[in-house]
Amino acid sequence: MSTTVENIQRQIGENPILIYMKGTPQLPQCGFSAQTVQALMTCGERFAFVNVLDNPDIRAELPKVANWPTFPQLWVEGELVGGCDIVMEMHQNGELETLIKETAAKHKDDESEQGSDA
Repeated sequence: MSTTVENIQRQIGENPILIYMKGTPQLPQCGFSAQTVQALMTCGERFAFVNVLDNPDIRAELPKVANWPTFPQLWVEGELVGGCDIVMEMHQNGELETLIKETAAKHKDDESEQGSDA
């Protein structure tokens, strides 16, 4: 049986665009997750998500793995982009859309994994 840290590493490795959030994109459970997922959705590309409220083990372990204490967390191509403040700043200056569209274009062939609960 795999450990929580192994599951996190697998999720990050298998999903080029991944958000760890409270709730789901359709029903965010905190304002920061809502803002972040809305900015991500405006980019128009599919992405994976993990609802940390349904996964208390991931909620407990991911901050240690990421060295980032809060949620949401946006991961792109295995790298932590950041939380709500960073994502919103990138969204406002156009960097987020560029990053997301370039990443999605690189990974068009693996789309079957994206857009669902990782």
